[in-house]
Amino acid sequence: MTWDIFTALCLFALATSITPGPNNTMLLASGVNFGFVRTIPHMLGIGAGFFTLLIGVGLGLGALITGFPALHLFLKVAGGAYLLYIAWKIGMSRSLGEAKEAGLKPMTFLQAAAFQWVNPKAWVMAITAMSTYGDSVHPYQRVLLIGLVFAIVNVPSVSTWAGFGSVLRGWLSDPVRLKWFNITMALLLVVSLWPLLK
Repeated sequence: MTWDIFTALCLFALATSITPGPNNTMLLASGVNFGFVRTIPHMLGIGAGFFTLLIGVGLGLGALITGFPALHLFLKVAGGAYLLYIAWKIGMSRSLGEAKEAGLKPMTFLQAAAFQWVNPKAWVMAITAMSTYGDSVHPYQRVLLIGLVFAIVNVPSVSTWAGFGSVLRGWLSDPVRLKWFNITMALLLVVSLWPLLK
């Protein structure tokens, strides 16, 4: 891989990891509702889950999914249903203390990792990365390199969203502000379903 292509890959990984999407919207809400430290397993789960998804797509899973429309539809429906469930939970939270009282917890490492496999943005990112930066001459080395670049870039990128959410905790300790923040985050998650409709 030339330096120009490597630089383009790094910029692609940064742009796709740090821009709004289901993961970053959930991390922002989690940072507000649970704080940065309690959101760390969620962040690490995103990184690990996306890394395994990238490797899977690079080794041929992407072609398998697109080759079987029923499987592709199942992933779309499962991902959409889960995002609606998460949006409902976020939208109904009304105070920072309420989440704890109601027994609500931040997403775990395994939940966040598993979510990547039904996350529409993650699939688009993985398929685009592998089809754009993959190499038929040295396919396995290139798949691993792409996965490592995303692993290095992803966690710091998504942590900015959780960090921003935790900074907003003080301002959002007002129940009215928090209510509208959580409703807005829930609506943004629902809007992020738009790619599923295409």
